[in-house]
Amino acid sequence: MLVRDQMGFEVEVPSRPQRIISLVPSQTELLFDLGLGEQMVGITKFCIHPAEKVKNKTIIGGTKNFHFDVINALQPDFIIGNKEENYRDGILQLKENYPVWMSDISNLAEALEMMQQIGLVTNTAVAAEKLTQKIKTFFQKINSTLDLPTAYFIWRKPYMSVGPDTFIHEMLKICGFLNAFSAYNRYPEINAEQLQAANPTLILLSSEPYPFKEKHIQEFRNICPHAIVKLVDGELFSWYGSRLQYSAEYFENLVEEVKAELNFKNSNCRNDKSANQPL
Repeated sequence: MLVRDQMGFEVEVPSRPQRIISLVPSQTELLFDLGLGEQMVGITKFCIHPAEKVKNKTIIGGTKNFHFDVINALQPDFIIGNKEENYRDGILQLKENYPVWMSDISNLAEALEMMQQIGLVTNTAVAAEKLTQKIKTFFQKINSTLDLPTAYFIWRKPYMSVGPDTFIHEMLKICGFLNAFSAYNRYPEINAEQLQAANPTLILLSSEPYPFKEKHIQEFRNICPHAIVKLVDGELFSWYGSRLQYSAEYFENLVEEVKAELNFKNSNCRNDKSANQPL
């Protein structure tokens, strides 16, 4: 059947794909959650979920470094990729021989659309609809009005943050976190002076792609002494597949944690001011 992917390209796909390769970790997890484990023949080295199932699949390289000899040996009848996470030259080469369906996602609506479209193409539309409705319901419960200036970091040496037109930017908005670098490009390099000038109330350090740890928190506190600095689960902010079913609850808990820390800081500030008042 002829379908159109999220980049607007027409793709001729078999009516029931039986040998699927996924080039994106979040979409790999989605395919397993849609019940397509048996049809999955190839994944990337970054596809880590579900852990007990991906270990039995053939690795076809990385998201930006395909091993074409391995892919050819697998004889896929359907390949699923993503505009941002995969590399153009590699995708074009694959398209010469295989049907390649590409997602293009920068917000929740597009993520849900991707799930539904993949469900239709792979004959798992019922499971995809159930999943998307579940995610919609969970996200509708989030009602944050924090409007908190926030810097979200994905890399160190150099520091890299996120700008507009990114999925993480949209997840921050849903949490009520105002992206301190929304006027920059999609993934800007940020130096200490720029971070100080942005003066965020909240700094979030992602667990991926750079694995920020507790030891890095003080590094950012030295730059912005008054900011709240927290480690966050990068998968729940950036994975746009079925992992979103866990993101909403995580965001709700994170917002409550931040509120509590803000109240604690404000209370201490008030106490300090009262203590310094002349008798």
